[in-house]
Amino acid sequence: MRAVDLIRRKRDSGELTREEIEELISAYTRGDVPDYQMSAWLMAVVLCGMSRPEIAALTEAMLHSGSVLDFSDLRGRKVDKHSTGGVGDKTSLVIAPIVAAGGLKVPMISGRGLGHSGGTLDKLESIPGFNVNLSLTDFRRVLDACGCALIGQTAEIAPADKKIYALRDVTGTVESPALICASIMSKKLAEGIDALVLDVKTGSGAFMKKIDDAANLAELLVETGKRMGKKVVALLTDMNQPLGRKAGNAMEVAESIEVLSGEGPADLSDLCQELAAWMFFLGERVKTVEEGKKLSADLIASGKARQKFREIVGLQGGDVGVIDDPQRLARASQTLDVTSRADGFIAATQCEQLGTACVVLGGGREKKEDAIDPAVGIEFHKRIGDAVTRGEPLCTLHYNAATRLDEARRLVETAYKIEPEKPKTIPPLIYRVIGA
Repeated sequence: MRAVDLIRRKRDSGELTREEIEELISAYTRGDVPDYQMSAWLMAVVLCGMSRPEIAALTEAMLHSGSVLDFSDLRGRKVDKHSTGGVGDKTSLVIAPIVAAGGLKVPMISGRGLGHSGGTLDKLESIPGFNVNLSLTDFRRVLDACGCALIGQTAEIAPADKKIYALRDVTGTVESPALICASIMSKKLAEGIDALVLDVKTGSGAFMKKIDDAANLAELLVETGKRMGKKVVALLTDMNQPLGRKAGNAMEVAESIEVLSGEGPADLSDLCQELAAWMFFLGERVKTVEEGKKLSADLIASGKARQKFREIVGLQGGDVGVIDDPQRLARASQTLDVTSRADGFIAATQCEQLGTACVVLGGGREKKEDAIDPAVGIEFHKRIGDAVTRGEPLCTLHYNAATRLDEARRLVETAYKIEPEKPKTIPPLIYRVIGA
């Protein structure tokens, strides 16, 4: 096999065999195919797509590039959740403690920021001392001790995805249903789970802008999971505006703690409880989704979910003091309000621009080797449908370096569409459920 031949064939919309895909992924994982050739192949996939057999072969090649975990000896059903990402999407930090507090096991292998979308691992690492790089032995120990462990891919778990994920982030090869499906499912199927709840985003801040494209991706993910013998459901949810009121790693951790404390923004709280309810349902902890919602609400109200997050943070080496005092998290040294230029109502937002502005401030990566500033981010004051007056703050930029402040401000200013009349329709939080 020559990588250049596979690049050419995919560039010309040809179909690769299972053996060719397996060899390409294996060769890249062991370092025999360089980044520049894999980047070219990924771009060819983005432009020309993959057939269902190719996607299945890619998913399995990435899954079997490392170890497939077995937690059958641990009591309780193993359930996980995955989001396709967006701006302010910190649901994993809320859901994992809720579901673990409810008696299920949550072995969560997450990723870093991808394009304009923040990553769970980057958020967790904004907690001083939090170790997302546990060995598989420690992963099992933490999971057994508190019902949840949150890590990234180790050298043993889907190593092909770990390398390709980092490459896609900086080569403009994120928005491909085939690559998204293979990435998500190779990680999740390696976790040894019984069931999986997927949060597939759609809208201006999602990788799938059109609802039909998001639905197709959701169906592909559900089909792939069920083919591998797992219970899978996908919720199609809105990303036409940020989720919650904050974007930026430390700021999102603080907001997650608010929700676990029974506070925080309603949209974030509602979505977290809906997703947790489906996890309880698929994990056979409850008989109906409505019962799952009630259980989620009770675990928050009783303080058990917040206490579970404290346990997780402590067992993974983090500073548990941040749970009671989020001010201990990194904070930006400077702020700047971005104000409305007109009276009217927020009619829409270009949500991806808001995420990109956060990256520009230092909250994400534009190159593989970029370091993330955990303190920076954006606080959103207005949502679609809200009234605004000229000069009123739309959001607040939290920054440490003014180097690219003007660029970030321009992105934010042009992201808001303000109209004289209130919009007739507001995007729903959840569009529909696929695979129920």
